[in-house]
Formats: sequence, C-alpha cells, structure tokens
Amino acid sequence: QLQLVESGGGLVQPGGSLRLSCAASGFTLDYYFIGWFRQAPGKEREGVSCISSSDGSTYYTDSVKGRFTISRDNAKNTVYLQMNSLKPEDTAVYYCAVGLRQAGCVMSNFGSWGQGTQVTVSS
Repeated sequence: QLQLVESGGGLVQPGGSLRLSCAASGFTLDYYFIGWFRQAPGKEREGVSCISSSDGSTYYTDSVKGRFTISRDNAKNTVYLQMNSLKPEDTAVYYCAVGLRQAGCVMSNFGSWGQGTQVTVSS
C-alpha cells in the first residue's frame, strides 16, 4: 500500500533552519514527480517546491528561492526539503505529494499525499 510520511517539523526562531523528510513505502519513489506543498491557516494550499524524476529539475516558488532546497535520496526512498533562513511567513503545515504527471508544481498533478508536518516560525 502506498504511503507517504512527513517528519522534521517543529518550532524554530526566525532565521533558523529545519529539514523536512518524506519517506515513501509500498512503492519506489524513483519514477515519480515529487512536490512539497504548504497550507497556512486561512490560506490556500500552495506549491513550495517540486522535483522531477526524469532529469532532476527543480522548481521553487518565489517566496522561498535561495532559502529552501529540495532533494531526493533514491537509495533511502526519501525526499527532503532543507529550509534555511526561516521567516514567520513560512509557518504552515507542510505536505509531501507524488504524481505521475511531471508538469507544473500544482496540486492537480499530484494524486498521493502525506498527512503533513507542522512548521512554526516564531520568536
């Protein structure tokens, strides 16, 4: 059975760092388009970063460029999101998702989702 489990969230001060992990089980992550999304209270879910399986190309939303890095470790069947220089505006529940359609970093291209991990940036 396909499962995605996010971990690594928590409470950090502005300027701090966190690394989120998305562990896949029941399937091999190598062949999937992978995305990190987030949803803050009262806000729509947005695509943060995506990475393709074909050529490893990446996408980042403008608000996180230069601060976040997405990567994958096929041997561990895990995807990571390294988040540096965190801001209060980054506070949200972060979700990992996978899909077969390697197109834009939008929710419609992803069919399987994890349960999310909370990231809170506050002083």
